[in-house]
Amino acid sequence: MSRYLWVLCIAALLAGCQTQHEQMLAQGYPPAYADGFDDGCSSGRQAAGLMVGEFRKNVPRYLHERQYESGWDDGFRQCHAMQSSEDTRQYRERYWDQRDRDWQREKDQGAARAFRHN
Repeated sequence: MSRYLWVLCIAALLAGCQTQHEQMLAQGYPPAYADGFDDGCSSGRQAAGLMVGEFRKNVPRYLHERQYESGWDDGFRQCHAMQSSEDTRQYRERYWDQRDRDWQREKDQGAARAFRHN
């Protein structure tokens, strides 16, 4: 299980199954900001390539409610960056694992050649 998924699971347990939106409201964020953040976060994850979720933006609210706009922008940036970072980490992990396997195979083949010549 990826580290990101573990963090989400632990956060859900600690939050008592509250949604991110409910947590923000409990922390005193204005409802319009929390709505925008929730929509922007879903959109940011989707824009970063996560196949789950959807692009959500209430355009009339975005254009006319400053708190919704700020929440949407913040949610989009934060969740897009988190998803992109996780994707990059997973790619590097796979890439370096393959390089390690290739190096180990070369080392083993070289050792086998050396033993055959002795």
